[in-house]
Amino acid sequence: MTIIIRTLAGIAGIPAGFPILLNDGMAIIEPAFAFLLEIATVPGRSHSRDTLRTYAEHLHDWFDSLEQSGLDWREVSEETIAAYRNRMLEQPSPHTGRPYARTTINDRVRSVCRFYDWSHRRGWVAELPFHAADIRISPGRRQSFLAHVDQHGTTTSANVLTVAEYENLPRPLRVDQLKLLFANIEPPYRLMAEWALATGLRRMELCAIEVAQIPDIAGLDAADHPLVGVPLSVTKGDRPRTVYPPLRLVDRTHWYIGEERAALIRQCRRAFPHYRPSTALFLNSRGASISRARLTAAFAAAFQAAGLDGSLHWLRHTFAMTMLVRLQAHAVAKPEINPLKVLQVLLGHSSIQTTAIYLRCVDLHGREIAESLDYLYGAVVDAP
Repeated sequence: MTIIIRTLAGIAGIPAGFPILLNDGMAIIEPAFAFLLEIATVPGRSHSRDTLRTYAEHLHDWFDSLEQSGLDWREVSEETIAAYRNRMLEQPSPHTGRPYARTTINDRVRSVCRFYDWSHRRGWVAELPFHAADIRISPGRRQSFLAHVDQHGTTTSANVLTVAEYENLPRPLRVDQLKLLFANIEPPYRLMAEWALATGLRRMELCAIEVAQIPDIAGLDAADHPLVGVPLSVTKGDRPRTVYPPLRLVDRTHWYIGEERAALIRQCRRAFPHYRPSTALFLNSRGASISRARLTAAFAAAFQAAGLDGSLHWLRHTFAMTMLVRLQAHAVAKPEINPLKVLQVLLGHSSIQTTAIYLRCVDLHGREIAESLDYLYGAVVDAP
């Protein structure tokens, strides 16, 4: 069985926490090691830690599949990768028990193909075990946010091993669904949900917020300062970003710090004399910072208890669509405002094409979003 281990700090040339793949003989899988090391360290090619983790997990699954089938990674063919793809199409994930999303399948196939393309360029394999086909995209077919600038159509190269994806647009949570969800979330996850809903924070960003980042709002009035800027120290892709929670939410967060969080720290100090509190804002019942896995599990349980489909990320989607409607309304009086560009900055998207998907969502779910506007900036924010 292929496994992943992570390096400790202090090894020259290798970042701390770097993923290393080992085969069933506990030997390092050298091509995977070299490929991941280039992603992690080569200037101009390095990616975020999450990107490195994703590539490592995809390669782990690939090499584990090869090992279980008794195949040499250098001798695979297009049929081998196709069989790997088909297995994911036909069998549920062993981790979740649910069918693989087609986007997940394509992401894994593309990671494997990128690895082989890299290996081919470096002489590790003689031939590529996949090929691409040219596809003509007509001007009438929806392509991207900027597709309208080219009315002549275009030809693109597509990997023949990927499967067709069906556009699955994000949906906002309705007011009744938000009320149900919040009624089934326990502290401090309820406060984390309020931050996600009011600012669009991602899971990793929520877990990384520290007490020191919460601004002092003494003397501020909600009428004059309805929103308060909070610069983030941890973001996707390490892009600088500021979020703007409502003043009332910041005030409630200070109450959590001074009451619930402080009481938990006192309890942990009594139980464990050597306990040192984390600098993280949100702490679990043992006084440690809340991990992304635990946060995901807490929200999965809350959605299930509320009888709803969704995840924590749906709160980010709801924020995005609601904020876009607000920005569009402001742009009527102030044409210099570009609603989509502002939303891109607020969400921390590297590409405006990613943000543009919410334009179609707003068109489809305008009624639900209109009902959510007052709730998002009213009832949720003002909740005791």
